[in-house]
Amino acid sequence: MRLTRHAALLACVLLTAPLPFARSDERTDQVKETALDAANNVKIKVRMEGPYTADVPLQVVCYFKYTPEGAKRMGGAPVELDKRLGGVIASLRERGEFVGDELETLLITPPKDAIKAKALLLVGLGNEDALSLKLMEGVGKLSLREAARLGASKVAFAPLLRDQGNTKLGTGDVETAVVRGMLLAYDTEKRLQKEGLSKEFTLEAWNVEAGPDYFDATVTGVQKAIEEAGKNIKDRSSQPYSKRK
Repeated sequence: MRLTRHAALLACVLLTAPLPFARSDERTDQVKETALDAANNVKIKVRMEGPYTADVPLQVVCYFKYTPEGAKRMGGAPVELDKRLGGVIASLRERGEFVGDELETLLITPPKDAIKAKALLLVGLGNEDALSLKLMEGVGKLSLREAARLGASKVAFAPLLRDQGNTKLGTGDVETAVVRGMLLAYDTEKRLQKEGLSKEFTLEAWNVEAGPDYFDATVTGVQKAIEEAGKNIKDRSSQPYSKRK
């Protein structure tokens, strides 16, 4: 009878003890990511993360031209980003010091421990009604050239269009335009370097940030950009830029 009582007690302990949710060798904080190879040995990663968690030298985010109505519609990632920065972006926009005109830029050094990126580049998109894929390709070119100027070998990019309430362009189409522009601009940089017309710069990784609802479409868009940019690069003239002897 005593053995039966002990066995029952042991069974009760085993049944009520908390079960482990993951083995000790399992990672529960991994970011979902798809890595793709592009021209000039650029590694492009589509990552399911926000602009405040990317551990890179340069984080790029985009904003439409400021209006009080637009500010009220904003949610998600840009709101959390500015919260961690102590409201600096909202202050700049409300005061008219970064309005967000088309291709306007402003570089911010984040306060210590505010976000993981070492530098934050704000890029203006202008009026929402004027948003186009041509503009987004220009944003990709501009962002790459700023990265080259700063010597940022790893860049994270977030357009933040949906977080600002804009659905004019498809998510995949936006990333096709941005990444295509970035890759073409980088190819120009590398060609200039070969002729000694630009300082040494190597882009090791370009991270495209995407939310759960848009991850797959973003991957498809990036794949298309890599293909289109690759063909364009192959068709470029191999003649030197400079005709000096």
